Amino acid sequence: MSGVIWGTASGLGFGLFQAVNVRAVRQLDDVYVSTFLQLLVAAIITALICALSGEVALLGDASAWALGSFVIAGALHFFLGWTLLNVSQHRIGAARSSPLLSTVPLWGLAIAAVVYGELPGAAAIAGIALMVAGALTVSSPAAMAGMRWQDSRFALGTAFLWALSPVFTIEGLKDVDSPLLGVTVGVVVSAAAFGLLVLLWPRGRTSARGLPRSGLALKMLGGAIVALATWGRWEALDLTAVGIVLALNLLSVPAVLILAPLIAGRHSERVTARVWLGAALVVAGSLVLIWVG
Repeated sequence: MSGVIWGTASGLGFGLFQAVNVRAVRQLDDVYVSTFLQLLVAAIITALICALSGEVALLGDASAWALGSFVIAGALHFFLGWTLLNVSQHRIGAARSSPLLSTVPLWGLAIAAVVYGELPGAAAIAGIALMVAGALTVSSPAAMAGMRWQDSRFALGTAFLWALSPVFTIEGLKDVDSPLLGVTVGVVVSAAAFGLLVLLWPRGRTSARGLPRSGLALKMLGGAIVALATWGRWEALDLTAVGIVLALNLLSVPAVLILAPLIAGRHSERVTARVWLGAALVVAGSLVLIWVG
């Protein structure tokens, strides 16, 4: 399977996940339990695929640095990133979170400037201006439908973490050429750590029996979809250029804007012309940064 197909499936899959997940998060009404269930399902699925493919055997030859890099990447992307994603969807919904999540190239540029001293040129600055304008449009009071603009920081924080995690992912893949194994190590360790956190900090938490079955079913479905979408993204990165993968990942934005009102309900996912405009500006800015890169 080509990298373009993997990337397309991953982008559309992540869009579907966000639309399903926002309804599950609202039904469960507990961000931390919701994140744990998402991590648990994703860990089981990726571990099963990894075992069936025989790539688990590569663990024996992996260095401590490679495994540590995968764990750090997983902590940034899954443990922290998915938590902030669920907080954002719980507060402002999927339709408003999705365009803000697409600012990953913007944060990647900032990280490159700090880590590698790579300063943006004129074209990159134009892309940054478009993305900032789009983010401000999506998070403006008129677009947030009574929500606070400060709530946009959770989606932006997720995008920053997702831009930072590849720094460690690349380090791990230098020693172990297995994107699937890298994803599996990161998500399994994150799930175990998050499970421990939920057990040690149970105050105010609903018991498993008190959780709505429909919310649990949706959450497990969402966990399965995002696990497969994440695996597809890593496989695409291993088969084709990073810029192509990042561009295809932007397919998640229109997918969310179309699917979220259908799955979660138009009463809670109000996709206005202002939201579409902000999303278009963010996507356009992202494409400029990807082209420059």
